Amino acid sequence: MPGDDEDLLADYDPTAYPPVAVTVDVVALTLRNGALNVLLVRRGGPPYQGAWALPGGFVQAGAETLGQAAARELAEETGLDEERGLARVHLEQLGSYGDPGRDPRLAVVSVAHLAFAPDLPEARPGSDAADARWVPVDEAVAADLAFDHARILADGLERARSKIEYTPLATAFLRKEFTISELRAVYEAVWGAGLHAGNFHRKVLSVPGFVESTGATAERSGSRGGPRARLYRAGDARLLHPALLRPDREDSVR
Repeated sequence: MPGDDEDLLADYDPTAYPPVAVTVDVVALTLRNGALNVLLVRRGGPPYQGAWALPGGFVQAGAETLGQAAARELAEETGLDEERGLARVHLEQLGSYGDPGRDPRLAVVSVAHLAFAPDLPEARPGSDAADARWVPVDEAVAADLAFDHARILADGLERARSKIEYTPLATAFLRKEFTISELRAVYEAVWGAGLHAGNFHRKVLSVPGFVESTGATAERSGSRGGPRARLYRAGDARLLHPALLRPDREDSVR
């Protein structure tokens, strides 16, 4: 009842409970020079001053949703906004991280997000970062990241690798129109494994709604002869059936 709520709030003392803050961290992935890269920032202040970390920050309580906070943090480090391509970024919640001691300042729960898009711009440090850059994921995984960001990064990579098996989200790494070879390059970069061109082409075209032909062909690069590759766009499928399994998973189910 509304009256009961008013009585409760009148006697409520928030200082009777330990303070807990909420932050967002973003695992932002893109392809650069054919390799999967993740956005990292160098922390400009304590804690972990000078260490590399995932972009993130405190949620503005009462002023933004978790998704808005993640988009804001991503925009600060890339220069993207709603007018300059932020809308084309795929952004989803990855998980919540609240182990005691993960932040030496106070109890902090981070709601991590996964983001990826094609051709994301050069990184630029936000107001609280000393540097920002796109880093190949192999280097980022081997780095000594701040907080528990190594765990968050590992979870984000596994989410991306598994999600492109059963959803068409690999197309979010590409321009609106693409070739099957370009789509294969996404899978190879995200999975970190080479794929047989003919088998991949056959599998992609056998999945209903995964891609659809535009009727056009790609511009030929260089002086190579032969037919030009056909251009495709993302289809209307939300799930891939049959799924495209990673090579190591294919071996395990045979």
